[in-house]
Amino acid sequence: MGHKDYTHNTVPTWIEENRKFFMPPVCIKMMHGVGQLKVFFAGGPNQRKDFHLEEGEEFFYMRKGDMNVITLTNGAFRDVIIKEGEVFQLPGKIPHSPQRFPDTIGLVIERDRLKTELDCLRYFVEGTQETLFERWFYCEDLGTQLGPVIKEFFASEQYRTGKPIPGTIQEKQPWVPDTARVLQEPFSLARWLNKHRGEIQQEGSRRLFDLSYQSDVLVLGRGSSQHRLPLAETWLWQQEGESVLSIGEEEVVLKPEDTLLVNADIPFTHTRGEDSITVSVVMDPSNKERGFGHLNKL
Repeated sequence: MGHKDYTHNTVPTWIEENRKFFMPPVCIKMMHGVGQLKVFFAGGPNQRKDFHLEEGEEFFYMRKGDMNVITLTNGAFRDVIIKEGEVFQLPGKIPHSPQRFPDTIGLVIERDRLKTELDCLRYFVEGTQETLFERWFYCEDLGTQLGPVIKEFFASEQYRTGKPIPGTIQEKQPWVPDTARVLQEPFSLARWLNKHRGEIQQEGSRRLFDLSYQSDVLVLGRGSSQHRLPLAETWLWQQEGESVLSIGEEEVVLKPEDTLLVNADIPFTHTRGEDSITVSVVMDPSNKERGFGHLNKL
């Protein structure tokens, strides 16, 4: 349900209404795509050879089935298997290639790009870390912009020969990938909630991922809090119990599997009941450098 200040959805209903989009060749459907947060669900199969590079982060949750995010970190390609029910936070500046399988559905959240940020789509020479082909671009709509680049690659001499063409890879790159970051393993959201439930209810909240990340992904317990974020949207996902959002003169009740996207710069009060558990995702670009603090120490 859309509103000028927020958008309310119920996940199972939304997925059922959009199920046709999770099959090839589309495989994805945006739940929220016009604002600061990009929230979408993806299906499969979708096997890719390209690697995507961006400065922002990506939040993954596998709702049905497993997936593999192939990453290039610490000088090696590595499979990151996200199993059904698990969450994973991909840091910025990590080359990654999502591989999805038949009859799977996963949630992905990323943020809008700053005007100074460029994404890259990169192919490597088979079996090596040498760049075969790449294109840097300002990402406005990944869903429509990837296709033409992929088609260009498959029509290229580099694809036909498997060899890079001298002079086609720009010497001065807009930025370089993070080769020092150690990735945190995916983990079960349900088991994490059970482990930290007492602390969440006592303290009112707990971070799902620590402050070495740009993003603020929190699990909120009982209590009430007021918010107004000038630059960032807030995506809330009710896990257990109920919570109430007061936005202007309106109230929105969130029940399990409900989600609510609150637009940037909109004041709201979030009141959570005794047994309420809510996941909150905020990707404020002003926290970007927080995710790269370890690089400043090198």
